[in-house]
Amino acid sequence: MGDNRPIGILDSGVGGLTVVRSLMEKLPEESFIYFGDTAHLPYGSKSEPELMRYAREIIAFLLQQDVKAVIVACGTHSSITLPHIAGDYDIPLMGVVKAAASCAVKITRNRKIGIAATQATVNSRAYTGEIQRLNPDCQVFETACPQFVPLVESGKLEDEETRQAIAEYLQPLLEEGIDSLVLGCTHYPFLERLIGNYVGKGVEVIDPSCKTVEQAMDIFTAKNLFGHNPSPARKFYVSGNDESFYKVGRLLIGDTIKEVHKVKLD
Repeated sequence: MGDNRPIGILDSGVGGLTVVRSLMEKLPEESFIYFGDTAHLPYGSKSEPELMRYAREIIAFLLQQDVKAVIVACGTHSSITLPHIAGDYDIPLMGVVKAAASCAVKITRNRKIGIAATQATVNSRAYTGEIQRLNPDCQVFETACPQFVPLVESGKLEDEETRQAIAEYLQPLLEEGIDSLVLGCTHYPFLERLIGNYVGKGVEVIDPSCKTVEQAMDIFTAKNLFGHNPSPARKFYVSGNDESFYKVGRLLIGDTIKEVHKVKLD
């Protein structure tokens, strides 16, 4: 038994490919359909009504492809839209906030947790709310990192410009004495090596994509949704620039991306 239908994955651009990377490592027999909303990135400056419209349009497209579940591989959508729409669909929808927050609460030693995220996610206080729900004694320090998404989307993973942005955004968190740092946007783990070098060994860096796939595995176990595809299908769609997505995407996850299809949503 099981379910060989594909998993839907959505993000504003290439950031959710961190989830794809984890998914292929942990569930190599699963097919998936990825949607990057490149026509509207970055999401961090978008309003809640705009984000709600984007989310529903993308999920409608994924449902047309007969997906069995949707991973909202986007910190902004997970913080702002998912809490409002999760119960509106007959398939599981899962995001990155709860999984990453749970991990942070488990590993922190001094109960001082840093969150690096988009401006919209920081404004929502979703991570702070979830962490303090799990452990009210935790202090949470959130900072917006508006340059990170454009840097990753441009493939600037090792540039001096990127190093300067990391120092600018993360130094205030280090001054607060954090011992764990949640990368609250799925683009950010592509900068994990530089971020880890900057914050040092005393700070545990948490990649939400790994924890989200583990959460998906728990749901698939409960609902008997695991697929067993000897040759899993892996398809990539975007709403905007497909050439940039193809180029940067292959830089990030290699030749898993064979081609990218551009679609116009209603």
